[in-house]
Amino acid sequence: MRILVAEDEPDLARTLGKALAEEGYAVDLARTGDEALAKATAVAYDTIVLDIMMPVQDGLSVLSGLRRSGGRTPVLILTARDTVEDKVQGLNVGADDYMTKPFALTELLARVRALIRRASPDPMTELAAGPFVVDTGARLVHRDGEVVDLTAREYAILELLARRKGSVVTRSAIYEHVYDEHEDTLSNVVDVFIAALRRKLGPDVIRTRRGHGYLIDD
Repeated sequence: MRILVAEDEPDLARTLGKALAEEGYAVDLARTGDEALAKATAVAYDTIVLDIMMPVQDGLSVLSGLRRSGGRTPVLILTARDTVEDKVQGLNVGADDYMTKPFALTELLARVRALIRRASPDPMTELAAGPFVVDTGARLVHRDGEVVDLTAREYAILELLARRKGSVVTRSAIYEHVYDEHEDTLSNVVDVFIAALRRKLGPDVIRTRRGHGYLIDD
């Protein structure tokens, strides 16, 4: 899953990026409103975390521009403003959630997960992947009560395939969901992760559609 963090305060931006990356998300950063809007309209993010007080163009203008362009990516607004009027204004412009600073990282991560679930074609918190269950709330995979030990990126790939069960997901789509704009990786990295998942889950859970990509059958 790929997330845009639009925050001009460097320390907070790094903290948010690190926390989200540790959860297995690919994270892009934007430091100005113009940069945020350009990235938000060019990339299919799963969620955007957007500060209101951005330089060049404020967060509400960014959100308004995104919605006018047809963008439906879930947006979580961050702001130091905590009046009811400020919250109503943000929600009216098109925000999906609202958090005031300071905030707990654990709560932000939980809200991001909730936004992604609600925006998914299948908002269920438990998804089937063959005989395995993908618990999107706890970000765990288990079978018959036993947890399968997956890395953050292995989990992210499996959740993506489980959410699109029955449909082929291309290598490029997988790559875009698990790697951010700054990472320079090997061209076969997706195949490497799929091979690791097959070793842990068995060879039949994830199928290859040669020349197209990967899928989990209905």
